[in-house]
Amino acid sequence: MAILRKVKEKLKRILDKKITTWPANKKEKPKAEAKKETLGVQEMAVEQTKFSHPEVSRPRRAMPEDLPGQYGADRIVLQVRDPWWIHSYWEVKWTTFERLKRELGDDFNRAKRVLRVYDVSHIVFNGSNAHRSFDIQINEYATSWYIDTAGPGRSWCLDLGLVLPDGRFITILRSNTVYTPIEGPSWITDEEWMIPDDMFARLYGMGFGFGRSSPVGKAWQERVKMALFSGALASPGITSVTSPVKKELGRKFWLVVDCELIVYGATEPDAKLSVQGKPIALRQDGTFTLRFALPNGKQVIPVKAVSADNVDERTITPIVTRETR
Repeated sequence: MAILRKVKEKLKRILDKKITTWPANKKEKPKAEAKKETLGVQEMAVEQTKFSHPEVSRPRRAMPEDLPGQYGADRIVLQVRDPWWIHSYWEVKWTTFERLKRELGDDFNRAKRVLRVYDVSHIVFNGSNAHRSFDIQINEYATSWYIDTAGPGRSWCLDLGLVLPDGRFITILRSNTVYTPIEGPSWITDEEWMIPDDMFARLYGMGFGFGRSSPVGKAWQERVKMALFSGALASPGITSVTSPVKKELGRKFWLVVDCELIVYGATEPDAKLSVQGKPIALRQDGTFTLRFALPNGKQVIPVKAVSADNVDERTITPIVTRETR
């Protein structure tokens, strides 16, 4: 009986263990099936990550504020828009205006607020030596202005000021100096970019509308090419002819070498210019370019400019020496 009782107790413990581990209506799964189910759950989790976009925690930044209308400083800035137009913006502190009111009294209220534009090309501007100037009247609320200079290839400076009833001009702010580019190709020639003579002749002919296939163009190219090799091509109004240096050997083998000189510069558009004593026509912006044949020896090329009123005169004399061996 004791043995039978022990067997019943052992059987009861086994049955109680199964009931607590698995539900009564669920069978114990084989190990292979349980492993397969685990892998399926992992694959599903990986698949879900394709469409999961967890929010990345980023530090919060303060919203940008609008730019202030004023910075509390007396300042005027001049900048270039294109060869003809410049643009300026400025700020004047109220304390500056209060000081001017105290100094000028009633003249301040009767004064005109203007922008005075100075042409300061090729000079160191000291406030009174500008080539020319003109005024633009503005209102008291203006803080920027577009200005038509009608002068490409020039340097400009600007004063913001007051024109008093008696005609005196009081400068409040003076701008930086800017340079408006020329409206066409640069007249400055860099020897590092010089092209072979035959190519120059072809391009020179095309510049006059003579294409490569044009009979007139071919004739013109040959004419310019011959002028280049003969040294007869020079600037208008300048007579300077030289012969190229040619070396021959016993056989039909030869070499021709020649040199040319380019002189360029600028002055006032209404000035009178002469080179080696001969008058030279200026471009509209006051620039000029001359091409000289350069023979062996020393060449003295005085360049003289005289103002339109015959008061001012400037002379610059380049001296060039050529030696061919």
